[in-house]
Amino acid sequence: MNDPNGLIQWNGQFHLFYQYNPNGAFHGTIHWGHAVSSDLVHWQRLPIALAPTPEGPDKDGCYSGCAINNEGTPTFVYTGISPQTVCLATSSDGLLSWEKYEGNPVIDQPPPGVIEHATGDFRDPYVWRENDKWFMVIGSKREGQGGLVLFYQSQDLVEWEYLGIFLAGDVQKTKPFWTGTVWECPNLLEIDGKRVLIVSAQNDRGELMFPFYHIGHLQNLKFTSIFEQKLVYGNCFYAPQVMKTDDGRWVMFGWLQTGRRSSASTEAGWSGVMSLPMSLSLLPDNRLEIQPVEELKSLRQTHWKLDEETSLSKFVQKIKGASLEILLECDVSPDAEFGIKVCCSPDFEEQTQVIYDSSNGRLLLNKTQSSLSTVVDRDMQKAPLQLGKDEKLRLHIFVDHSTLELFANNHVCMASRIYPTREDSLMVDFFVQNGTVNINSLDVWEMKPIW
Repeated sequence: MNDPNGLIQWNGQFHLFYQYNPNGAFHGTIHWGHAVSSDLVHWQRLPIALAPTPEGPDKDGCYSGCAINNEGTPTFVYTGISPQTVCLATSSDGLLSWEKYEGNPVIDQPPPGVIEHATGDFRDPYVWRENDKWFMVIGSKREGQGGLVLFYQSQDLVEWEYLGIFLAGDVQKTKPFWTGTVWECPNLLEIDGKRVLIVSAQNDRGELMFPFYHIGHLQNLKFTSIFEQKLVYGNCFYAPQVMKTDDGRWVMFGWLQTGRRSSASTEAGWSGVMSLPMSLSLLPDNRLEIQPVEELKSLRQTHWKLDEETSLSKFVQKIKGASLEILLECDVSPDAEFGIKVCCSPDFEEQTQVIYDSSNGRLLLNKTQSSLSTVVDRDMQKAPLQLGKDEKLRLHIFVDHSTLELFANNHVCMASRIYPTREDSLMVDFFVQNGTVNINSLDVWEMKPIW
């Protein structure tokens, strides 16, 4: 599996569709898989929602898109391959089966003058309703210049008018970070009167980089960005999609890439997982607040809490588990380097370190000893985190076998894959190098499975 698609809450149920190859643990013959949940946590697999139609505009794959409520009719707006086009499908039985629009594709090629070749990068429509019209953003590129998000409007989802470039990247620009040559999987949401554009970046070698976001204003069909930042750090979170829930929250899922050789995935028989569901809101300084959804608390079972009577060294001896939630708040001196070791074997042959480097204002994920396997990624992952005066370090860590997802001070998120191989790599430990650290609170829970 890869990209989450068609996120929607329908009659109270959450529906998650996703890119899926039923023929094996490799990318090809993309369908839309389907899962449903009443709480964003416990999921039931449902039959495949979309499959390629021989000789149809999606004959080579049903690529990413979104789900919308069109006056009571659930509707997919998705990418047909090849060439890359925009297609529609609707459901009349509660999102279980889907009928493709007989006039597909509704957009058969990119706008003239944007992409050199009509078969080029033009994919992943995201659609919303505003001022009695449908609007769409879709990912693309401008050859040799950078990624693009293109902008369309429609009265009926069938006839689309091209409005122009919503936002353009610049391959020459490297600050605050390089944004690649192709932009994919755009999402546009409105929070507190501002627009949030989320995009995933790819380079000209087809390598997936990272998602990032712009905060800005949309006035007179023109988007003006006032802030940009990476969305999730690490080397595996990609192609997120966001939905607005019935209670008004913006909830996001992303694809956690494999982080190991493709041959290992083929041998294992599976590839890719969904991230934890995250809620998005806007902070006063225009950064996104990113937190795990409250519903994840339902997975908590065995609880360990550090108290004043127990030393940290004795406390960690109690903790064991392959699926853990760790919640920590502490005061860190400006020169301290403080770390948490997770998925540790008793002799520390295997361990993954989450480190806060106070003097350099950054979070580190040290995976050099995460796995004894020779086919997994061990690159060091980094994210900026500069604490303000008297600000406490707050870490919220979820470890689930091969996945690690980290939330820091409500606005920094990091995700990676770790693949411990030893059955006894279940321990947690802490360390301090230089400076001082005072732990104010520390809670650890073993997590129940979702199935």
